[in-house]
Amino acid sequence: MALTIGTQLGSHQITALLGKGGMGEVYRALDLRLKREVAIEVLPEDFSRDADRVSRFQREAELLASLNHPNIAGIYDVQQHGDSRFLVLELVEGETLADRIAHGPIPLDEVLEIAKQIAEALEAAHDRGIIHRDLKPANIKITPEEKVKVLDFGLAKIFAEEVGNSSVSNSPTMMSARSMPGVILGTAAYMSPEQARGKTLDKRTDIWAFGAVLFEMLTGRPAFDGETVTDLLGAVVHKEPDWTRLPGQTPASIRRLLRRCLTKDARQRLHDIADARLEIESAQHEPETAAAEPVATRRSPGAILVLAFAVITSALVFAFLRTRNTNEPPAWSTVATRFQIYPPPNTTFAADWNIPFAVSPDGRRIVFAAIAADGKRQLWLRPLDFEIAQPIPGTEDGNAPFWSPDN
Repeated sequence: MALTIGTQLGSHQITALLGKGGMGEVYRALDLRLKREVAIEVLPEDFSRDADRVSRFQREAELLASLNHPNIAGIYDVQQHGDSRFLVLELVEGETLADRIAHGPIPLDEVLEIAKQIAEALEAAHDRGIIHRDLKPANIKITPEEKVKVLDFGLAKIFAEEVGNSSVSNSPTMMSARSMPGVILGTAAYMSPEQARGKTLDKRTDIWAFGAVLFEMLTGRPAFDGETVTDLLGAVVHKEPDWTRLPGQTPASIRRLLRRCLTKDARQRLHDIADARLEIESAQHEPETAAAEPVATRRSPGAILVLAFAVITSALVFAFLRTRNTNEPPAWSTVATRFQIYPPPNTTFAADWNIPFAVSPDGRRIVFAAIAADGKRQLWLRPLDFEIAQPIPGTEDGNAPFWSPDN
């Protein structure tokens, strides 16, 4: 139902159109009785014709209205005007986090403060058994006083009408005909793997979305992208974020937190957003160097030392071979480089490989094999000037890696 300026819905007078989305149209309005400005969200007309959905909506709205937290935009009332229903919401001034990200890189200290407030909002809701299901930068506002407000909390569960949009990464909430297990809810770029597969959801789907939002704040780019919704969902289910995009000053604890939030297996994912909040607070109060070692579940000291020694030895061999073929001395012939390489999280090195690693001819990267907790092997690539290794797609069961002469 499109409204015009001056239209009166009960005691609320429409003063401006704020926006349109998958859940309806949102207007600025004046509450004539309480003399305060509010936001009015008018629900789609098709929604109001379904008595069962209206009944479920009423129950959910009552639960959401019980949320009272400074980082959660409140629901004041649910009302009806003719055949249409609308929500009376707290009016939050300011820009969305999506707008803030679009302006350019966000300083690390600001990212951590925003992330902490988002985590506090999720924590308060999860404690009441409420999950957001549609957390994304467009649903997070930052007031002029730098207070974070999470919008549309839990509303994704209420609606069930699929809509389209040309902007895939920030498309409106996608829904099927029924809100039940198996229904895909959320926005594609921020959906958890289990959400993308239409499985039953719990608070861990919000933790995944939180990780995706934190990654985007740090890098200015979504953790997962694609030209179509299908491509996006495929990336969410099968691909890893490009960890090399993280700024060099990102604390190691935040890097570990991101990996725990964006673990595809929900059983291995961070289980409680309160732990994320504590990690962020520690990073705020006790800054650490970004070069700190990444966490691995189990490390074999022998394997680590052998690999570190072998890397240095291989580098010297490559330098020697290059010197034989050219009249130029190797670039690092006067520099002694010592470092350790640890297995990626949830993996280990093993001693049963003939050649478990290889240094690139230019001496800038190393590829090595690692074994995951389920016993599967894969090759990983790590630039020597960066602490994070990336799995190489298509190299499952790989062993004895080697480089071509042109790197």
